[in-house]
Amino acid sequence: MASLLQRRGVSSLLALLAGALTTLTFAPFNVWGLGPVAMAAFYVALQHVNVRQALWRGWLFGVGLFGSGASWVYVSIHDFGNTGGPLAIVLTVLFIAAMALFVMLPALLYRFAASSRLDVPAFAGAWALGEAFRSWAFTGFPWLFLGSAHVSSPLASLAPLGGVYLVSLVVALSGALLARALLSRRWWLLAPLAALWLIPLALPTQWARPAGDEVSVSLVQGDLPQLSKWTPDGQRDAINTYFGLTRQQGLDSDLVIWPETALPMLEQQAMPFLQRVQSTLPADSTLMTGIMQRVQTGMFYNSMIALGDTPGQYRKAHLVPFGEYLPLEPLLGGLLKIFNIPMGNIGAGGNDQPPLQAHGLRLGVAICYEIVYPDLVRQRAESANALVTISNDTWFGHSIGPLQHMQMAQLRALENNRYLLRATNNGMTAIVAPDGQLQARAPRFEPAVLNGTVRPMEGLTPFTRTGSWPTLLLALLMLLGGGILRVKQRNTH
Repeated sequence: MASLLQRRGVSSLLALLAGALTTLTFAPFNVWGLGPVAMAAFYVALQHVNVRQALWRGWLFGVGLFGSGASWVYVSIHDFGNTGGPLAIVLTVLFIAAMALFVMLPALLYRFAASSRLDVPAFAGAWALGEAFRSWAFTGFPWLFLGSAHVSSPLASLAPLGGVYLVSLVVALSGALLARALLSRRWWLLAPLAALWLIPLALPTQWARPAGDEVSVSLVQGDLPQLSKWTPDGQRDAINTYFGLTRQQGLDSDLVIWPETALPMLEQQAMPFLQRVQSTLPADSTLMTGIMQRVQTGMFYNSMIALGDTPGQYRKAHLVPFGEYLPLEPLLGGLLKIFNIPMGNIGAGGNDQPPLQAHGLRLGVAICYEIVYPDLVRQRAESANALVTISNDTWFGHSIGPLQHMQMAQLRALENNRYLLRATNNGMTAIVAPDGQLQARAPRFEPAVLNGTVRPMEGLTPFTRTGSWPTLLLALLMLLGGGILRVKQRNTH
């Protein structure tokens, strides 16, 4: 068996299949138990390799992961970007190949600690550090992290303790322990493996507590077609749709929330209509909506504004490369036409923006893609007692992308023990409880209003207090321990 696995072709195929298997742990499949299995297979594929082979198998794992789990970018490029099929396929393949490069880093890091007596924890540390690097490099792509699949698994209590990286660390460590037990037949390694999954069951998932009265909320989902949204007819449809849905079911709510760019127009154009809608709500109700703002300099901002007794605004701080701004625009300006970006001159808001307020809620805001960044949302949660995220996942059609996006939003609620309100154009619109579970959700791909209640939460989780650095420091120590021991072993021979 061991000799078979050491063959180049077999190990390369194993790395590729391990990456593809990882996708099944995420929504909508939710087979989170396959996470350690996939990591075990990847650990085996990295045994007895040189640097070049480690890089190659790391890249193959990434191809399997992103090829199966993030190929939904094709829908955005082809269906909504007015890009022809062949070119859309080429761009999707390039995206997958580029994202797979990031998995080469943990494979390389592990290579320098492999074959030591501490190579099992070193493997887990390398994986966690690799995920952290991917969330930062080139503005980051923190999608398909191992820990994101474990909102409802026995490891869920680790999220408020150390965030998604701690969960990923434990999943990777579990896989390495499983593989080492099977390869060396050291069955006693199954004892620490079991402990990794049993101990979290004794830990609390709730570190915060309700503090304040219930607030009634209505999340409005217009289900407007993306391709015609910004046309004059599309603008009229948006006005009629959101006004009609709000009048129909949102009149008694303390807080009414519309999604990202609910009205496809600038704030100056939309404000008379928004004020009219606000006037139809009870005197103490608050209307919040996503809207595009334009300032005197000509810069655009993807924003969320609040109308009512406590007006306010939030401008998206973390923009999407190639979606909301173009890196190296002087060199790559032609790509604007390929991706059909209607507003390429979008600016970033500051990182110190205050929460939006309504009825005792201090709402930390994340617009669309921002919700997938654990430390960004943690910063918002420090000064907030609830979270809100608005999105327009229409760009991804009926693919699995929006379901993965929702799962990551659930983990942000769990990490910070905050209610999370998520309003989208066509789903998933949902109210998430502080334990990360869906309290209520609207049907997808149809106009709807989701009514419910939330409460402000008081108290901070360990993760909200400290962020990711304790987990990443632990991961670094695990990696260094294996690396140092390997150096000592080589010097003694």
